[in-house]
Amino acid sequence: MGWVLASVLVPALVSGSLWLVQRRLIYFPDRSPVPAAATVLAGARDVVLDTSDGLRLGAWLVPPAGPARDVAVLVAPGNAGNRRYRVPLARALAGAGFTVLLMDYRGYGANPGGPSQGGLARDVDAARDYLAGTVGIAPARMIYFGESLGAAVVTELATRYPPGGLVLRSPFTDLAAVGRYHYPILPVRPLLRDRYPVADLIGRITVPAVVVYGTGDRVVPPQQSRAVAARAGGPTRLVAVDGADHNDAALLDGAALIEAMVDLADRLTPGA
Repeated sequence: MGWVLASVLVPALVSGSLWLVQRRLIYFPDRSPVPAAATVLAGARDVVLDTSDGLRLGAWLVPPAGPARDVAVLVAPGNAGNRRYRVPLARALAGAGFTVLLMDYRGYGANPGGPSQGGLARDVDAARDYLAGTVGIAPARMIYFGESLGAAVVTELATRYPPGGLVLRSPFTDLAAVGRYHYPILPVRPLLRDRYPVADLIGRITVPAVVVYGTGDRVVPPQQSRAVAARAGGPTRLVAVDGADHNDAALLDGAALIEAMVDLADRLTPGA
């Protein structure tokens, strides 16, 4: 009888514990304050994004560093760090002529609140509204760029507010699929509160898209990124970075990534 009870209670206790702490296993924010934008990126300025539930989130607006393109990139980061970690990306994009909005989600970079799927959706809405309203960028001249978890965030945003183009770096098909890959013995799918169903949503998006992934990715299996590209509803370019792992510099600000974004920008409707 003792073994029978243990076989029932132990999995139940493990599942209950995972239910309570699961967001600590998904989101890894660096909550420390970030420096002033202008101290790390030439010409950048600190801005505030106002969310629909009353939060005020810090972000950086970075101007083009060379000949300007009439295109802005909304950068939705991955699940770790804060915007200070994306300085090389912002610098490379600005150097290619883009205006860049480098945001942090709630709970990241000294922002108030705690992350969740619903909260991140509100946060990226506020970023998009800032570009459209305060900066005056037409939606057709925006590129949404999402990094890993951020790819899921901007995919959902694009179903509601289509941009000119979409760039997904290392996207997963859905969060449960990544969870099963890393924790194969756990009942991940029924436990998850936050789902991020990228593969289910991408078919509803018809704007030009680019999927960039590393063939050596040990965090998001490469086949998941390829599956997302295969299910896209619009013209989609697949860019494989040979041998790159999930957090390698080649996938942060590497030449293949920046060139893919420049190519996408060149294909947007001029003056839209």
